[in-house]
Amino acid sequence: MARRSEHSRDEIQAMAIQAAITILSEQGLQGLSTRKVASAIGYTAGTLYLVFKNLDELILQVNAASLDELHVWMQDALAKNKAPQAQLLGLAHAYLSFARENFARWSLMFTHQMPVEMHLPDWFHDKVRTLFALVVKPLQQINASLTLEQYRQATHVLWSSVHGVCELGLNDKLALGGEIQAEELIDAMVKNFLNGFSQGWE
Repeated sequence: MARRSEHSRDEIQAMAIQAAITILSEQGLQGLSTRKVASAIGYTAGTLYLVFKNLDELILQVNAASLDELHVWMQDALAKNKAPQAQLLGLAHAYLSFARENFARWSLMFTHQMPVEMHLPDWFHDKVRTLFALVVKPLQQINASLTLEQYRQATHVLWSSVHGVCELGLNDKLALGGEIQAEELIDAMVKNFLNGFSQGWE
């Protein structure tokens, strides 16, 4: 590792984010702390607090990195399919795959409660909107007669459903009277949603 004096503030930030991701992967949510992150990159916790105000700010940056990576996964899924229905199924499966392979990071985005006084910055909301935009385009190809607000509602309904399946499936809550795979449920849910969506949206 380079001497501490050779690391800029931005480099320390990047190192800390990557260290946090590694800790999450190896130890889960309960293993993440500023002390462990600082130790992993060869700095004191005090130095880390010169880069991040607190653990919440570090978690915000980790979540931002997770959104960026998820965006790449979903773009790859879009590129592999041409028909809009297949694209939406691909997006849903990419989301499930990302959540399964990066469970602690994925969970962190939804389980960690930021302090009330800590408002999410606009750039973070922009990352979320960019993800949802990937869903809107194939929906417009399936039904081109809706308003922007209706597409927004449809996107949130569809993705809330996909997220719910992922949440239940990855926490082993789908075994209700028999074995069922999250992939099967996602396929059935998305296909049935699109059957109705192609006819209109109330």
